[in-house]
Amino acid sequence: MDYWSFSNTNTWQTDLGYSPLSYANLGVSLLGDGTSVVVDDSTNAAWLQYNVWESDGTTNLTVDIGSVMLWFAPDWASQSQGGDGPGGWGPLIETGVFTTNASYGWWSLYCDPPGSNIFFSAQDGLGDETNYLSAPISWSTNLFHHLALTYSSTNTALYIDGCFVTNGPGVTIYPSPEVLSNGMWLGSDSTGSNQCHGILDDVSTYNYPLDAGTINGSFSMYEIFYLLNPANAANIAQITQAPSTPETAPTFDAISGAGDLVAISTNTSGCVTSSNVWITNTTATVTTNGTVITFTIMGGSNGLAYDVFATPALTQPLTNGIWTWMGQGNPCVTYSILPALTNSAVYLILGTPQDSYGSGLTDAYQLLVLHNNPANTNSGDGMLAGWKVLWGMNPLINNTTVPSQRANYVYDGTGRLESLSGTNAETFNFDAEGNIQQDQP
Repeated sequence: MDYWSFSNTNTWQTDLGYSPLSYANLGVSLLGDGTSVVVDDSTNAAWLQYNVWESDGTTNLTVDIGSVMLWFAPDWASQSQGGDGPGGWGPLIETGVFTTNASYGWWSLYCDPPGSNIFFSAQDGLGDETNYLSAPISWSTNLFHHLALTYSSTNTALYIDGCFVTNGPGVTIYPSPEVLSNGMWLGSDSTGSNQCHGILDDVSTYNYPLDAGTINGSFSMYEIFYLLNPANAANIAQITQAPSTPETAPTFDAISGAGDLVAISTNTSGCVTSSNVWITNTTATVTTNGTVITFTIMGGSNGLAYDVFATPALTQPLTNGIWTWMGQGNPCVTYSILPALTNSAVYLILGTPQDSYGSGLTDAYQLLVLHNNPANTNSGDGMLAGWKVLWGMNPLINNTTVPSQRANYVYDGTGRLESLSGTNAETFNFDAEGNIQQDQP
């Protein structure tokens, strides 16, 4: 029905060109896939209000059958994560007004004050009310989550980060047309006093229930922007990626070097080589700046450097987790990770130096950090994934505006692309968006 990318931060028009009814005290964030709206004012009321029905007949929200999808990053952490939650009821999308006796009409997807649960509830204005579904949440500050709510007369369902979470009964209670004529709110209630206290982006509404495959596909398509975008890394991964030292010779290796690993000692005797590689002798020491972890890399092959990755939470499978690169280490060497880690839980894993397709990134880095198939060495524009990572670009998106012979490119020593077509090699530079701009031969 409608879509809110929040690319127009001056008038907050929808992507179909419809202006809001009113708004106040909104902020702008560059986290996510571009600009996002921030509904988070601890002093003043903040809101963003749109029509449910436009004057030309366009419908922005249906309350009896349909779907809502959005990305949300709270500025708070759930109590289970050591935070205080939003501190009040946190609406994500809402129409109507909640009353204790259900005398007006209300429809809302919202979080509770401690940030421990998410709910979908409604009132019809005739004294009837219901909580269609609820699910526990444990969210961290500025960590984006993809939310999808589907509803019909037979079923309601909630998906978080592409996965089905819970369902409930069909929708039979919802506000009247008179209530809906007063509009809908994104990120707050009608007063602006109850706020989501966070970042909203890519809100979309539908007049039919989306299927699980479509929801998962949407999450997977945009996950790299919200969970892996370098601009989000410090907030989302909660473990800062270590600085790397790219190499171009003898082979291109975009992410390499010691990173945050500091060698403490080397085992000169009894060093074990093996077809397997593992971490052992792990210790954790609490300091005033956080926890210092030490460990020894064993097995593997002498002379090869192995990637060390860290995550604050394990998932199944491991490639679904949010991993950050800590550095490269050698077998039989004991390392510390500095600076100290401040996470309540940290898990480490080793990756081999294998780069099966010559992308400039190890297979392990592509699978764990980028969530990308290593076989996808480029996105159809001839640019290796390794160069895109170094330039802060999305390795899964075609960034070239040059339409012809995209496959016939080679790289110079700086990673600039050169076309082999024609009698003269053409060189290409990049604009601010990462698109290739063709120079004259």
